[in-house]
Amino acid sequence: MKINANTIKPGMVLQHNGGLWVVTKASHVKPGKGGAFANVEAKNLETGNKLNERFRSEDKVERVTLEQRDYSYLFDNGETLVFMDDESYEQIELQKGWVGEDRIPYLQEGMKVVIESHEERPIGLELPEQVVLEVVETEPTVKGQTASSSYKPAKASNGIRVMIPPFMSTGEKIVVDTSTGEYVRRAD
Repeated sequence: MKINANTIKPGMVLQHNGGLWVVTKASHVKPGKGGAFANVEAKNLETGNKLNERFRSEDKVERVTLEQRDYSYLFDNGETLVFMDDESYEQIELQKGWVGEDRIPYLQEGMKVVIESHEERPIGLELPEQVVLEVVETEPTVKGQTASSSYKPAKASNGIRVMIPPFMSTGEKIVVDTSTGEYVRRAD
């Protein structure tokens, strides 16, 4: 769908220069002399390259709508990860490098994820905001220690290192933010 350049906002996906670009920043400028324009900073969804482009307000750009579908993570298949479409039960395999080495440890069997695609080609994967993990290794709890601003290092069941409150011990379940890898709270 063609849109005016003066309506570009961060988060939109545009088809430009033969690729798909997600807008990270957009500022609209109306100089005293000359026509208005939009300064757009975007990131290529496939290569990760960055682009700074200036569009005149009367320019038309192609806005792309990505299809979002719910998938369940099934298992690790060596070089690929297998996901199943929750509606059609169709399975797809995605390369580990495409998913991202920093995100793979958060995947748990049966976990619901959202895969965005354009023309049947996967473009992005969204993990749940938080996951529940078990503390498998940490320093012992010292009697009399209360919740304070100091945290101690721990190793979670997925192998990730996380800082937890000093009163927590091995075997406890914690909630971790998947985007930052930080401790959020104790799991219920």
